[in-house]
Amino acid sequence: MATLFVDKIDPQSGTSLEIGSSGDTITIPSGATITNNGTQTGFGGENTPNFRAYVSSSQSISANTLTTIDFDTEAWDVGSKFDTSNNRFTPGEAGYFFLYANVFVSAFADQNSCNLLIVKNGSTDTVYYRYRASGTANASINISNVVYSSNATDYFEVKINTQDACNILDRTDYSYFGGYKLIGS
Repeated sequence: MATLFVDKIDPQSGTSLEIGSSGDTITIPSGATITNNGTQTGFGGENTPNFRAYVSSSQSISANTLTTIDFDTEAWDVGSKFDTSNNRFTPGEAGYFFLYANVFVSAFADQNSCNLLIVKNGSTDTVYYRYRASGTANASINISNVVYSSNATDYFEVKINTQDACNILDRTDYSYFGGYKLIGS
């Protein structure tokens, strides 16, 4: 192995510089720093796709009925993977995703429960949170989880089931569903 000591390597004008060949490993030793003063590609990664949608008008929920929450307005949707027409996030790629949801529900009867679910491909066995009312005050219910999307057609949606009829209250900071791809997944 030979060592080359230089301060700068410049490619010919109008070309790119390639270090190593396919199958080679380039090692950056401990304590070394890579400084980026230009456009970087292949470093770090991006948390895309990512989105956040919210309920823009109150939604009535019937008692004892599994109901898809109508997140009808997007705050943002990088990658255009959330569909407000069916309230689904379809990542379109395999990987791990952090998904979260919050709903603010109107008061329902004391000691009645409410299940909030993040559902994958229509199945109700993904992840859920059970809230039991104490008194009759409005309640904010939230849920989050890291989930794995195994193929391009997997989709996720948020559903609710309550023992008592209620309303999901609207506002961007009250009732929302969001998520993003985890870097390196």
